[in-house]
Amino acid sequence: MTAVETAGIRTRPVKVVRPRRMLWIALGLLVVFVALALGVLAAPDAPWSQALDDGWRRFAGVGPESWLPGFALAQLFQHLGQLPGVVLMMLLLPLVLVLLGRWRSALFVIAVQLAGPGLLAQLTKNLVDRPRPTEDTVAGLFGPLVQVDHGSFPSGHSVSMAAIIITVLALIPASAVWARRIWIAIGVLLAVGMVWQRTLINAHWFTDTCAGLIGGAAVAVLLWWAFLPWLRRDHDRRVWFLRKAQAAQPTR
Repeated sequence: MTAVETAGIRTRPVKVVRPRRMLWIALGLLVVFVALALGVLAAPDAPWSQALDDGWRRFAGVGPESWLPGFALAQLFQHLGQLPGVVLMMLLLPLVLVLLGRWRSALFVIAVQLAGPGLLAQLTKNLVDRPRPTEDTVAGLFGPLVQVDHGSFPSGHSVSMAAIIITVLALIPASAVWARRIWIAIGVLLAVGMVWQRTLINAHWFTDTCAGLIGGAAVAVLLWWAFLPWLRRDHDRRVWFLRKAQAAQPTR
């Protein structure tokens, strides 16, 4: 409802002005992502970042004898970028939002998933087609410890993680300052954790994961900017069962 119930007067919804700075941030991140993709596309087998990637791989990558890939925390990051994460973000979270009467927010969540992990990640993987890390027994390096597809750039898991972080942040009302601050802190840890897990199991090069975070954030922020008026409307609405409870209270 857009009525001021206490006064009994109906008011028109306040027009939401999309912040131009948010749009520029999204476009800036997208430009950085495209620049990284073009840099890899110029020499997929040995791009400009190969020395950095090789150094990080020697530092972070492990072999099949390590217990770390099977550790619960590493498995959490593994599954968030696979079917469990898709079910969570494409089905469960939108369903909860719809049940709360926030179908606009549900559409936003689905749009981010389709545009980020769905379109951006897969399209770039096929265009760039960077090889995954391979085994080098002489140097004591290993290839991916899990089944992977053909493209290494960008990390689809990292795109998904950035999309999750920004999506949840967008769903938290701006008035809930501490909730947003706490989620931002958690989001930073989640982003770092995803970089760690994807390079730990040699599934991606270091710059693949960084680019994935940048690309996922770019798409999510851009759609946040586009959906902002709808998201604000959902933020301002009480969920249906709270409205019914308020209406059932006797007036004084």
